[in-house]
Amino acid sequence: MSIQQLPVVVIGAGPVGLAAAAHLVERDIEPLVLEAGDTAGAAVREWSHMRLFSTWGEVVDQAAEKLLAPTGWTGLDPATYPSGGDWADQYLQPLADVLGDRVRTGATVTGVSRAGRDRLVDADRETQPFVVHVTCADGREERILARAVIDASGAWTSPSPAGGSGLPALGEKAAADRITYRVPDLKDPAVRARYAGRRTAVIGSGASAFTALAYLSDLAKADDGTDTKALWILRRGISGSTFGGGEADELPARGALGLAAKAAVEAGHADAVTGFRTEAVERDGDGRLVLVAEDGRRLDAVDEVIVLTGFRPDLSFLSELRLGLDERLQAPVALAPLIDPNQHSCGTVYPHGHRELSHPEQGVYLVGMKSYGRAPTFLAMTGHEQVRSVAAAIAGDLDAADRVELTLPDTGVCGGAGLFDAAENEQGGDGGCCAPAPEPRLVQLGASAAVGADAEEAPAGGCCG
Repeated sequence: MSIQQLPVVVIGAGPVGLAAAAHLVERDIEPLVLEAGDTAGAAVREWSHMRLFSTWGEVVDQAAEKLLAPTGWTGLDPATYPSGGDWADQYLQPLADVLGDRVRTGATVTGVSRAGRDRLVDADRETQPFVVHVTCADGREERILARAVIDASGAWTSPSPAGGSGLPALGEKAAADRITYRVPDLKDPAVRARYAGRRTAVIGSGASAFTALAYLSDLAKADDGTDTKALWILRRGISGSTFGGGEADELPARGALGLAAKAAVEAGHADAVTGFRTEAVERDGDGRLVLVAEDGRRLDAVDEVIVLTGFRPDLSFLSELRLGLDERLQAPVALAPLIDPNQHSCGTVYPHGHRELSHPEQGVYLVGMKSYGRAPTFLAMTGHEQVRSVAAAIAGDLDAADRVELTLPDTGVCGGAGLFDAAENEQGGDGGCCAPAPEPRLVQLGASAAVGADAEEAPAGGCCG
């Protein structure tokens, strides 16, 4: 069998992985989607309680919609906002069903290489197919040959830690029983009981942190939430950019997240601590957690900690491939300057495709949230455009692959040069922003119900909003 007759292996049956499969099928290329979970959209289902800030019209891929149409599937109201559960049940699962045995669940990819060639070997490397090692749910191991590999496995399983240095804080792992790295579902009675009447620290400054604070604020106002209190831990100061782009955001629901938090700062349901980079997590005599900063500050004990500091890609199973990744973001080197929060300025991320996503190892592509490495603000529509271009490139249609078919909505937020989690007045430049940042301060926070996010982090730089 020639390499061209082999399938294209797609890692991950999430929104972008399934869209990649749909685009490959549209071009008469056989995909094989390998999903570690026991169902399509397994990661999405883990945040099924959160609502996206993109509408149905922005999270359904066009090639996928064409594939679904003959089954009688009808498009959903393009102006409404689905929850993660809606997205999985009403779109991702039907799409996986149409793809049939091209989607395999319970299949964990443990390694990808060239057949008979480790990372060191040059000889005839590009003439060899890819070899994908898979561990099945029953423990069996398999070896699958592929003509190309599209890694759409996302970053959900690799949340960033609480530690301000990028490493887990001292004692963070030992305190795992009181720490979560997800926005809790406070409609679940057991989860609600964990936080009701308790003092909870929320570490993070993006859309997920806004959402968690809003949920805790609603709980504090409920009959069963008396004495619920949140402590919002920020590595930078409060500034004009802290709450996102607001009304300047072209995704209104994304802007509303920050506006809801900003409007509720005086409600008194949370205290915000600024300029706090966590170095250690200790326990007091009652087993509660005490957060200690790099500057020696110690906060009063909390019962629970919610860490929402972003995600990072798991590159471990790609170690035998020759990837070209930016040294900071762990994103493809050509894509990194477009999304780097240290440099990104006002405006949208330029739509990009196979050229920005390519690597020295030809035929392998990181797409979706994984392509962004550690950068925030990924949108589903970005992933759909990525895989449209990649599928066209694999098919040899470079005219279509190079064509830009997407305009991304503006965040309404500027990013500044310098340290991303520093306040703007520490960055050594105004970045074209509207006003100087105020001094860090203690504030009170409370929020009404908020809309969730496509990506787990919202931008934190700039002050155009």
